[in-house]
This record gives sequence, C-alpha cells and structure tokens, in this order.
Amino acid sequence: MGKASRRKKDAQGKTKVAPVPYVARPFEGLPGEPDWVAAYEILPAATATLTLRSDAVPAGSPDTVTLASVLPMAWPALRRQDGSVLIASQSGSSSGDPSRDLAQALLTALAAEPGAPIPQLPRTTAETPRLQDLVDTSAPFDITVHEGFDFWVDGQEVSGEAAASLERANESVVPTTPIAGTPSTYWCRIGERTYIRHVLADDEESATTALARLHAKGEAHLDEDRRLLGMFRAGGLVVPVWEVAADSEPAEHEGAVADFATRYAAAAATTDDLTADERRARSGLLSRQVTLR
Repeated sequence: MGKASRRKKDAQGKTKVAPVPYVARPFEGLPGEPDWVAAYEILPAATATLTLRSDAVPAGSPDTVTLASVLPMAWPALRRQDGSVLIASQSGSSSGDPSRDLAQALLTALAAEPGAPIPQLPRTTAETPRLQDLVDTSAPFDITVHEGFDFWVDGQEVSGEAAASLERANESVVPTTPIAGTPSTYWCRIGERTYIRHVLADDEESATTALARLHAKGEAHLDEDRRLLGMFRAGGLVVPVWEVAADSEPAEHEGAVADFATRYAAAAATTDDLTADERRARSGLLSRQVTLR
C-alpha cells in the first residue's frame, strides 16, 4: 500500500494521516525478542548494540547504535558529540507499536546534529518504518545489564549538577542480574523482597497453556521454597515471576531455573487437550495476570 493510499483528506481538505496500527507483539521478528521485551519493560539499567541496515538508514549513518533502557532526563534519544547514537527503550510509547516509536527515535537521532539530546520526538505515523525495517535482524541481540547509569557518560568525568543527577539515578536502580544458563531470566531485589522473572519466548496463548499444564501438576514452582507468584504480560509475551529468599544471590537459582526451563519446554511441546485440572489452573493464572503497557 503506497503512502498516498494511507493519507485521506477530511471535509475541510486537510490531510489526515492514518493512525499507527496496534501490534500485539511489537518486537516479533527481531533477534532475541524476549530480551527486547525485558529491555522495554523490566531492566532498569541495560544496553545493547544494534547493527543498522546501510540500505535502510540515511547515508553517513553510523554502522551501529546503542539501545539503552533509560537516558538522562527521560530523553527518547541522544546523539553524542562524536556522532554516536543512543535510543531509550523505556522512554514511553506514543502509538500502538513500540517498535515504530523506537524507529522514530532512531531516525530522529540520526538526523540530529552531534551533541544534541532529543527531548521530544515527531509524531509516529503509519508511514514511520519499524525497527525490523532498519536493523540487521541477522546480528545477535546481546544485552548488558549494568549496576547503574555510568554508561550515560561513557567514562567521561562529570561534576556539579550532572554528577549529582547521575548519583541520584544510580541510587534508584533496582539491583538486577541475569540468571546464567537460562536466556531472558533476571534476578531482582525490590526493597526487602527478591524475585526471579523469566520472559518466555512463545506466544502468549502457548506460554499460558504450558504454564497451566505445569501448575496443575505442581511443577510451576522452582521448588517448595521458590514458588510461582503469578505472571504478567509484556510486549505480547508472558513473564512468570517467582519469589525467592530475600537474601539469596543469583547464582543460587541457576540449577532450579534451568530445571524449570526443561519442564516448560516439554509442556510447551505437548499438544493434548487440557484436562479439567489444567483448565482450572489456566483460569487461575489468568485471573492473577497483570498486563504491563
């Protein structure tokens, strides 16, 4: 469909731009979709390198840009003095498609003069490309989780209000660590309680059904001391959450999480109709489900 067909004129002759279509799984088709969801929803301080398609971005653009969970002053994007570009995954979505909003941030930053923060973005429209159109989807998506936001200054010395602002931001970070051995799984300590969150890669329907099969058999818990609290929806995927001992450390849970992942994979591969117990378990999970964004 061409641009002209997506534009209509109202009774006064003004051009109306078609709204952005809603996308249930905005990061589907990107490498590491579960980690994209994590970067968009649950990781407080994280970065990843995105490789751009040279045929899809303006001439002279850098080969790579940095995805950051958050940027200073909640900026959606930033172009540093050296020309490097950062876009913020958690700056908020203004449309029904966060992938398109992030692509808008990327294109705006690429067009900005070096040294310019991007405090506000142009409106995202149905004609705005998606990230899937701009990044090399054959390149891996590897997230680095940081203890704080020192990556904002990229090793440069800061002082005065800038240093104070960075210190305040670092003090607000929820301690978060990847669980080694199981992709897209994160330990986090919120106040006096500690949790594990695992972003499942399957579509919402399949993931919920697999969790219901496990829950009906009492196998959705990591063990008797690490029980499933429930799950939430984020970016069209499902994220089960377990509460663990408040003083436990990430490495203590690697084996239990890996065992769960094995049980989950087997349940997800099952094609039998749900039993009555499994249907009840599914209803119970859905009744406690929370949707983020």
